[in-house]
Parts: sequence; C-alpha cells; structure tokens
Amino acid sequence: LAIATLLIVVLLSLIVTRVASVALTLTGLSADVAKFQARSALSGTGFSTSESEQITGHPARRQIILALMLFGNAGLVTTIASLSLSFASVSTTSGALGRLGMLIAGLAVLLLLARNEWVSRVMSAAIERSLRKRTTLDVKDYAGLLHLRMDYAVDRQKVWDGEWLAGRTLADAQLSAEGIIVLGVERADGSFLGAPTGQTRMEVGDTLLLYGSAPQLRELADRPAGDAGQAAHDASVAANTRRAAAEQARDKARRRRQAQ
Repeated sequence: LAIATLLIVVLLSLIVTRVASVALTLTGLSADVAKFQARSALSGTGFSTSESEQITGHPARRQIILALMLFGNAGLVTTIASLSLSFASVSTTSGALGRLGMLIAGLAVLLLLARNEWVSRVMSAAIERSLRKRTTLDVKDYAGLLHLRMDYAVDRQKVWDGEWLAGRTLADAQLSAEGIIVLGVERADGSFLGAPTGQTRMEVGDTLLLYGSAPQLRELADRPAGDAGQAAHDASVAANTRRAAAEQARDKARRRRQAQ
C-alpha cells in the first residue's frame, strides 16, 4: 500500500506538472521555458533565472506557480512518508529487495509514460482544450505567431556606453532596414515605451525589446561605436536586402504554383 501510494503521488506530480506547463504556454511562454519553470516550482528548487522575471510580472503565471509550490510541498512530505513506511515494516533483506524492485519497476513505467510522445500529445491537447474552456488565461501563442521556431527571435538588449546604438534615435539607427523591429524601450528608471517612434532616443542603460533575424540580433548586441559599427550596420542592411529578396522569390514561386 505504501509503494502504491508513492507511485500515485509521483503520477499526480507528473500530471500536475504537465497541466501547469500547458497553462504557462497558454500565457505566451515557450514550451521549454514553461516546462522548466513548472518543474522548478514543483520541486521547490527555486532557480533564479532570467525567465523567472516573466513569471513574477504576470498575474496568471504567478497563480499557476503558487499552486505548484503548494502541491509540491505536500507531495514531497507524502512521498518521504510513504517511502519510509514501505521499508520500515520489512524485517528481511529479501522482502526489502522485493519492494525496492516493485518501486523501481513502477517508477520506470511512469517514466516511460511521461516520455511517450503520443501520450504527451494527447494529454497536452486535452489539457489545452479544458483550460481554454474553463479559464481566462491569455491564450495567444506568441512563439507561434512570431515564428520563433524558425530564424526569427525576440531579444532584450541593454544599451551600453561605447556601443553603436547609444545616443542615436531610432530614425538615425534605421534598424528596420536591417530587418529588426523595436517593439519597446525600457528606460533605466523602469518606465516603458511601447511601439516607440523614430524620434525616440536610445540612452545608455535602456533595454530594447527587439524582433528580427536571430543572426542579425546577435551581431547587433556586440556592435561597437564609430566607423566599425557603421560598417557592420551597412553589411547587415545588405544581408537583410538579400534575405528579403529570397523570401519574396519563394513567396512568388508559391503563388505561381497555387495559380497553376
């Protein structure tokens, strides 16, 4: 009975983690980040990651994480108690080994079920349908909408002294010519400018929320000031022109095939 109780607790923990992961993805988190944060909260490890800021600043995500913490604490106590009862009542070595074998076999079955792709797809789909019907979570899939699984990314970059962006307006920087869109500017004092205009000046200490091609975002993060930075900007503009031309050519070919 104690081993069965332990396996039930583990099974419930896996189900709760999966429900929480799906719920977090419905609020806009990526699947990997949602899974990591759900397991972290359930286990009570409390990893201090940059993604944690995305949890604390979102009311719905905070409620999900708080529920996981409560369930995780209760589950840990139950697991330890069940494991202790399971082996405390055994008087022989063979009996203890037998129960240990039962425990390992049960955990192995649960692990196989948790890692099975078909089970994962079915559970995630069912959980998502239930959450959409019974909750008011923000259900926009931002990762899907912005095609972040392809060559595009959303990045937060801080403006440092001596960088190419420092002191420039958005109109001067012409980041759009590089295929980079500035979604927002967070000032050093915590104020936020959403959808900033071309007259917005990027100051040292600002944090930019950027969307664009991942390689170009990485290059922008390390771009120095002066002539070297301007040369890098010009090269990025040329690369974006070639990329845009290739995308237009593929789109034109797609429309031609559809017309045929």
